[in-house]
Amino acid sequence: MKTLTITRSETGTATVAMARPEILNAFDETMIGELDEAFAALAEDPAVRVLVLAGAGKAFSAGADLNWMRRASEATRDWNLADARRFANMLHRLQSCPKPTIARVQGLALGGGVGLLAACDIAIAAEGAKFAVSEARFGILPSVIGPYLINAVGKRQAQALALTARRIEAEEARAIGLVHRVVPESELDAAVEETLAAVLLNGPAAMAEIKQLFGRLGVGPITPEIRELTAETISRVRGTDEAREGFAAFLGKRPAGWVRR
Repeated sequence: MKTLTITRSETGTATVAMARPEILNAFDETMIGELDEAFAALAEDPAVRVLVLAGAGKAFSAGADLNWMRRASEATRDWNLADARRFANMLHRLQSCPKPTIARVQGLALGGGVGLLAACDIAIAAEGAKFAVSEARFGILPSVIGPYLINAVGKRQAQALALTARRIEAEEARAIGLVHRVVPESELDAAVEETLAAVLLNGPAAMAEIKQLFGRLGVGPITPEIRELTAETISRVRGTDEAREGFAAFLGKRPAGWVRR
């Protein structure tokens, strides 16, 4: 691939690193296509248990490549619609991956870069990282990333970030829920590894079920339909081979069969 580096570990981790460090991993239509292709392939690969999204060099991602945005501003509406749909489909592919996804964030995460980390399940950031939903500064808006940003931080915080376009520090990003953990940059890889170790102890099918169920749950009243959905889900999962192995391993005081040692 031209814009990505993909590495795998024996424990089942696949790391997708955006590899355009000379422009702070800003993405264009080529990178969007390659990210979509990578996420699709890794989601289907039974050897992959968890996916890490990272950026090479000193930044996670500065968002959209301005040369790409300039081309978009001069293109037809049909071209822009097809282009935006590809971006929307890529973010959905990442968010709906049945495997846990972790964003490893250092340096800058701007615009669409914020969208990428918001589409991941877990985000871990270095202390010096800075974040901005910066689209309004260019006369556009964070439209495609908007739903993921709202899911991450709530509607009011998301709208404030979009309207001010201001840069925030890592601790503020953690306080509003944009990232889950902030550590010194020298400890960033160790923090990611610690999270990976915790995730890899869990049943892979159970984690896919968590993502599917939680994707259908919203904040609000717990209706009869929601109660029925949760009851049906747990009753079905309790009878799976993975659940039987999980309980047997716990009672037998041994690692479950999915834990790679």
